[in-house]
Order: sequence, then C-alpha cells, then structure tokens
Amino acid sequence: MRSSFIKAKPFLHHLGPTVISPEDEATDTEDNEEEDLGVMDEQRSVILHLLSQLKLGMDLTRVVLPTFILEKRSLLEMYANFMAHPDLFLSITAGATPEERMIRFVEYYVTSFHEGRKGAVAKKPYNPIIGETFHCSWDVPKDKVRSIRTHCAAANAKDQAKIQDMDPSWDQSERYKLRFIAEQVSHHPPVSGFYCECKEKKMCVNAHVWTKSKFMGMSIGVSMVGEGILYLLEHEEEYVFTLPSAYARSILTVPWVELGGKVNIVCAKSGYSATVTFHTKPFYGGKVHRVTAEVKHNPTSTVVCKAQGEWNGTLEFTYNNGETKVIDTTKLPVIRKKIRPLEKQGPFESRRLWQHVTNSLKTGDIDLATQHKHLLEEKQRADQRQRAATNTPWQPKYFIKVGDGWEYFCPLWKTHRGDTAH
Repeated sequence: MRSSFIKAKPFLHHLGPTVISPEDEATDTEDNEEEDLGVMDEQRSVILHLLSQLKLGMDLTRVVLPTFILEKRSLLEMYANFMAHPDLFLSITAGATPEERMIRFVEYYVTSFHEGRKGAVAKKPYNPIIGETFHCSWDVPKDKVRSIRTHCAAANAKDQAKIQDMDPSWDQSERYKLRFIAEQVSHHPPVSGFYCECKEKKMCVNAHVWTKSKFMGMSIGVSMVGEGILYLLEHEEEYVFTLPSAYARSILTVPWVELGGKVNIVCAKSGYSATVTFHTKPFYGGKVHRVTAEVKHNPTSTVVCKAQGEWNGTLEFTYNNGETKVIDTTKLPVIRKKIRPLEKQGPFESRRLWQHVTNSLKTGDIDLATQHKHLLEEKQRADQRQRAATNTPWQPKYFIKVGDGWEYFCPLWKTHRGDTAH
C-alpha cells in the first residue's frame, strides 16, 4: 500500500506573501490536549528497537521517529501557542519606566511556556516541512492591557495615568489586533522563523530557532538554538532573548517534558538585563518544573526583581521595595487565537498540510497517519531533488537571511520608523 505514496510528486513552489483578511479568521476550537496514557506495550517494543540503534549524544535530526509519539500539531503552531496570554505581552510597552518594562517582559516570558507545552505527556510536534507556514491572530480587549502591578513609586503611577490620558485609543470596548506568522525557512538544519506584531501598540517580536535533538539514554534533549528580539518602537528599545532547552524524560514509560538551562534577556539601551534559569529535576528528590529569575540594572549592579516557582504552576515575584506578587499560571485567562478554516488556507499552511495525519491520529489509525506523514516527507525529498537538479536555492516566503539569523520581510521597525518620534 505504501508504494503509492513513494511516487508522490513534488510540491508546487509557492508564490509571494499571502495577505490574510481578518474577516476570514474564526476563533480556534482545537484544544491540543493529549491523552495521558503513556506508552503501550506494542509501542514500547518499537521504541526499544529504535533505542538499540542509537548512541549517546547522537543527533536525532535525521532519525525517523515513530508516528504514535506525535502530538497533532506542527512545531510552528506550538510557537504560536506561546502567545496564549497576549494581554501580558501587550502590557510590556505600557510600563512607565525601563525597569517596569523589563520586569513585565520577564513576567510575560516565564508564564508563556505552560500553554505552549500542553498536557502532562511528552509528545513531539510535527517537524515542519520547508516552506510550511502558520498564520493566526488574537483580538485582545483593550481594558485587559494596562498597569497590573503596583510596586512602582507614586510618580510612576502618575506617569501611567498620563500615558492613558494621552492615548486616544484607550477605549475599553475596543480590541487590539495581534498578528503572528511562522515559517520553516530551512530543512537542514531545521530552522523556524516567527514574527508577531501589534501595530497599534508599536511593538513586535522577531525570532529564529534551530531545533537540535540528541539522544541521552532514557531522555531526548532538544536545544533551541537562536534568539528573538522584542522591539518596543514607542520607547526605541530592543530586548534580545534566548530560549531554554526541552527534555522528554522516561520515554519508555509515561514520557514527560521538562525545561532546562539559563536564558538571558538584555536591553542594551536601558542597561537592564535578566537571567531566567529553568532547573531540571535532580536524580534524587527535588521539585520538577522549577524556575528562578533575576532582573538587574547593570550600571549599578542593583537587583530590582526576583522570581521563583514553577513555570507551569505558581510563580512568586519579589521587588526591591519589599513588595511581592503571586501569579498562578493555571488560572491565567487564555485568549484563544483566531485562524482561517482549512478551506481558506494555502496548501503549505500547517493545519491544511498536516490535516490527514492529524485526522488519522485523532481516530487512532496510526498506520494511516504514518502513510500520510510518509507522503509529505517523500514530496519534500522530491522537491529537494528537483531544486538540486536545477541548482535553484530555496527562497522563503516571509523571511530574509540576515547574518546568522532570519528577519521578517516587512517588519514594523522598518515600516513604522516615522511614527516612533517622542
């Protein structure tokens, strides 16, 4: 039966950037929850056979992993789910001081992972195919984007009131529009670019991530190599940040995910920086999913904020004036993304591209899911061979190579330079 898939024709080369109409988008109804069943006996034998062929530290980029460990969404969509609290994201630029804005960015950052990493069981998102894209947006009520902390001095509170008075769009009945686009810009190495912007708030984020997987015995480690930059055009500030590594533990029983590593966030203009450390569980004892963070004013070496807790649980923030604040990530309201239905999506968009694999996984037909996945992989290989034969380099649709990274082709910091004068 599989032979019919091997003869797959290559993908058609896609045209230039697609303009997405807000009227075509509807609130997403997918929940992305994964069943917490662990590994079945017949699946365990498949994994054991795979493990017998691997060596410690081996790069898993080109290793074909069994379909039953897939989690019914593309990696590009997983990146979008990190924006599940867009109100916290948009509130960053409303901070009255550079200190306040860096602290808000850290608050957003440490609370963003729990929604992107749904379900207790570790499953693997689909490896995006080169040229694959994912589009979505969020409508964020304006009354949710405001000062939500009180640790600033009274003068800062006055500044906040002044900012609100000066902002003619401060209407609680209206909404901000936040747009997201991700694209797989390279296959070997596997690099994703993603970009998110809110024109009204004059803020955007541009990132590129190279996922490097390696075998670690009973675990699989995934390094997220690359960086992102948050641009606050109103303040002419740039926040450069990195991403933690992820680990799939206990892959023969009930696999689970933990994050690990030290992340840096730096704003060169203001002199503020932050370190966020995701602590992996020690072999004996210790808590899981622990995270600590520290915000520092580098010119004076003053620590202005510390945080500790669990990235998928409760986090406590302590500020240098002695005040504290607790955020329970499980109780934060999630604003659902908006996405176009499949029939209005292009053939390279994640949900449409992977729809047959997803539907087969939903009905539990692993063999059919494997066949559909094999079809996509064969099409990608055929496309690659065709490009090699004609000496045609791959041309991404939305991102441009700049140095070692990738930039969105039409970013807000280039199109809105004239609006940023104070």
